[in-house]
Amino acid sequence: MFSFSTPQPDRELAGAIRIFIESIIPFEKDSRNTSHGPTDDLRRELNKLAKDAGLLAPHVSQRYGGKSLTQMQRAIVFEAAGYSPLGPIALHCAAPDEGNMHLLEMVASEAQKEHFLRPLATAQVRSCFAMTEPSPGAGSDPSLLQTTATGDGETFRVSGRKWLITGGEGAAFMILMARTIIEGRDAGATMFLVDLPNPAVKVTRLIDSMDSSFTEGHAVVDIENLVVTKDDVLGEIGQGLRYAQVRLAPARLSHCMRWLGAAQRAHDIAVEHARIRPAFGVPIGQHEAVGFSLADNDMDLHVARLVTMHGAWTLDQGQRGSMESSRAKVIVSEALFRVADRCVQILGGLGLTADTVVAQIFRELRAFRIYDGPSETHRWALARRIVSPKHSSGGSVQ
Repeated sequence: MFSFSTPQPDRELAGAIRIFIESIIPFEKDSRNTSHGPTDDLRRELNKLAKDAGLLAPHVSQRYGGKSLTQMQRAIVFEAAGYSPLGPIALHCAAPDEGNMHLLEMVASEAQKEHFLRPLATAQVRSCFAMTEPSPGAGSDPSLLQTTATGDGETFRVSGRKWLITGGEGAAFMILMARTIIEGRDAGATMFLVDLPNPAVKVTRLIDSMDSSFTEGHAVVDIENLVVTKDDVLGEIGQGLRYAQVRLAPARLSHCMRWLGAAQRAHDIAVEHARIRPAFGVPIGQHEAVGFSLADNDMDLHVARLVTMHGAWTLDQGQRGSMESSRAKVIVSEALFRVADRCVQILGGLGLTADTVVAQIFRELRAFRIYDGPSETHRWALARRIVSPKHSSGGSVQ
């Protein structure tokens, strides 16, 4: 049975994180927090503060220094972390590292876990996930992969171009998705683990984008004659698309959790402004138009939180959660963007400035409707499942 109660230890952990986040909010104005995201120097400083507070990477297993959080626990903790755009960076639970840690824990060999996961989980290094390609390559449709790994099953040469690779600049390793050709036969998509830097892998451009909360931004990465072997394969050859779903279903929910915290922050700022900003003889919050906007915010935040928690609960039951994560991705990304949009409107001219974090949150939440699958792709995926003869029209809460 789905429960709405929060265990006391989880509340205490979330409370400790909220106190920590309040302490790092001043870093939002740090010059190292750039239009391409926080620099590695700022990340390392924030990670040290989180480690000293006993809050670094709480999601990973205890084997790697974390707290082995369930998805339901992550929902509470990640929302608390997301109250500042720097919170997930500080706690080392931001994308793409958090999703990569999950994937490595689920799929990597023991040797790969020691080489790649352990230093990642302890924030000694950063990573990137290289699947997305510019048109006509893989975007929402990963079957369109243009990057190819050609070889005999023992050794491969990989060439291609990836773009919008978050954290590609300065990453210590890459999880690289490529279409595998073995002796002329298409063996399907495969994930490879690639140590960086490597002369065959070059960041050719940092892309100017509307979001700015991911460490070192988003890169175009050119790969030319990269040599990898079967020992570099993550999991099994040809199973890359299946592993992508292992990573992406919980990663979509993690985004929902983190951005819930950010939207709540924007709402809190708007509420305080509405209480003190006078217009026509009374605080603007007493005017129906503003009051109704705040009420709509409250409802959107509540629904977004519920659908996120249900998706997390589904994963904790051992289910794949594909439908639940797609549903949450659409509902939450669109609801939270409405929240941020209303907050900008309530703040008026102040909402257009960098004097508060609301303008940044607005930009970030607009981007959220695109990455990890745009709303249109998830609606299409949901529709296919709904009309499938195997689909049950009953509710999934038990």
